[in-house]
Amino acid sequence: MNRTLMAALLAAAFASFAPLSVSAQNIAIVNGKAVPTARVDALAQQLAKAGRPVTPEMQGQLREEIITREVFLQEAQKRGLDVTEDFRIQMDLARQSLLIRELFNDYQQKNPVTDADAKAEYDKFAAANGGKEYKARHILVEKEAEAKAIIASLKKGGKFEEIAKKSSKDPGSGANGGDLDWAAAGSYVKEFSDAMVALEKGKTTETPVKSQFGYHVIRLDDVREAQLPKFEEVKPQILQQLQQQKLAQFQQDLRAKARIE
Repeated sequence: MNRTLMAALLAAAFASFAPLSVSAQNIAIVNGKAVPTARVDALAQQLAKAGRPVTPEMQGQLREEIITREVFLQEAQKRGLDVTEDFRIQMDLARQSLLIRELFNDYQQKNPVTDADAKAEYDKFAAANGGKEYKARHILVEKEAEAKAIIASLKKGGKFEEIAKKSSKDPGSGANGGDLDWAAAGSYVKEFSDAMVALEKGKTTETPVKSQFGYHVIRLDDVREAQLPKFEEVKPQILQQLQQQKLAQFQQDLRAKARIE
């Protein structure tokens, strides 16, 4: 086989492979312009970072999305929209937002909140909210005389729930017969809390209890140990809250250290 024939055969072989190589690098040719496969990969990576991993079944959808974007992109460029002042401003703002987002992501990756941090926060919460919970009802009125009249009515056999629905000025509990549900004593103003805690289960205050809201008639229905959620149940929320707090502190520190003239 002479050298001329060999060269011709090699040239033909390489020519047959070339389209395959180009085809592998591009997902389509739109109006004569190649659309690289790398765009699909980039979009898939962004979806994965946002918590939406791309399955093999979604590859076709991504390809169609990229091709459609290319069609719209070409039309926008054809109309000269990519060289307007408004577009330049929007691109600058988008660049700022992307860089800031990357900064925050970088900080959070390098300064993660640990399980130990979350457990410590939970223990503080448990210490502050442990102890007893109280299930009480109350009737709130504006004047002391009204409260005294209600107490007298209750002593004569009046129904607490019915009087609360009719007379209580508390919009939250009045419609429910004065029911305040389960809550720690610290959830209420001091005057209310002190009077409630002093009651025996099932008893009602003998005298009106004055607070900043008016005059209360209080009945204590039940007492129990505080029902706190288990650590594992609230761990995701605690981690998220601590991450947000840590990031907010980072932002404040950067602002405080900046020299602004």
